[in-house]
Amino acid sequence: MTLTQMKIEVNNAVFSMPYHVAKEEGFFEDEGLDVKLIRAGSGRNRDKEVPQVPIEDHTQVPSYGWHEGIEKGEFALYRACEWGQIRRTQDSCQDVRVLSKRSSVATQAIVVRPDSTYQIPMDLKDKLVAVNMHAGSHYISLSMLGGYLGKEHTRVGHVGGPKQRLKFLEDGKVDAIAIMEPWITVATKLGYRIISEAFYDGAEVADPSVDSDMFDSVNRALNKAVAKLNTGDGVKPYLKYMISEVPEDICKLTEEDFYLPRFRYLEVPRYYTPEEYGQIQDWMVDWGLLEVDSVYSKIIEERKIA
Repeated sequence: MTLTQMKIEVNNAVFSMPYHVAKEEGFFEDEGLDVKLIRAGSGRNRDKEVPQVPIEDHTQVPSYGWHEGIEKGEFALYRACEWGQIRRTQDSCQDVRVLSKRSSVATQAIVVRPDSTYQIPMDLKDKLVAVNMHAGSHYISLSMLGGYLGKEHTRVGHVGGPKQRLKFLEDGKVDAIAIMEPWITVATKLGYRIISEAFYDGAEVADPSVDSDMFDSVNRALNKAVAKLNTGDGVKPYLKYMISEVPEDICKLTEEDFYLPRFRYLEVPRYYTPEEYGQIQDWMVDWGLLEVDSVYSKIIEERKIA
């Protein structure tokens, strides 16, 4: 049988874990797909892209970040936080669309140094939280802190990846950072304090080359992976993908270090309704993160909905 070739971007393992599992276990091949997983930001060095000081104006940070490859034709499908995906779809020049929520329901935590006096979200009034602009850490920090502090007292600044954010916090350049797994586990193992934590959805975005049959095949493979992640030993055999993201000179992680209930993987597709999208759009417009005319029909690929 001739397999259909497909290039799919994978970012941090916690967000793309079902793709790694499907690739490792041969589930894509079972669906007639020859999938090549493309690392986000291939060839780029995040340590060389760190600003001297955090950038607090989100308009000064490109929305694509490390996902610009879909605009260059380097891959056809990728996932990231839902708010960032909506913004990048708005900004796309390649007619990409949001197809579905992703299978990974992720969490980010806002953490402070072990010697910090901050204990609760309200303590971060007017304090600078390091994030990766137009990514989950950015939007979830606004969500977690905005309700407590209001816009005028919520400060976030672009630094870059979780490793770089942790270094800024260690060096005292910021008051707090937002990070996902495995960096939450790194931070807690090193004695850092969690101030707030929240779960959030992500979204799958594709260019027009991903037709309905291809999308269905990918989802069948992912659902086999999700079933494997939710039964037996669950995510434990695949924590290696997350552990490999952390340099051992920062922290040497083991499977036993992780709090496993943080990992949640659901069957796909998980479609957006107009009502759900409308609520997200209203929130993003209110924060100045999306244009008013970026309505459901312009962002969501309706023909994928059964």
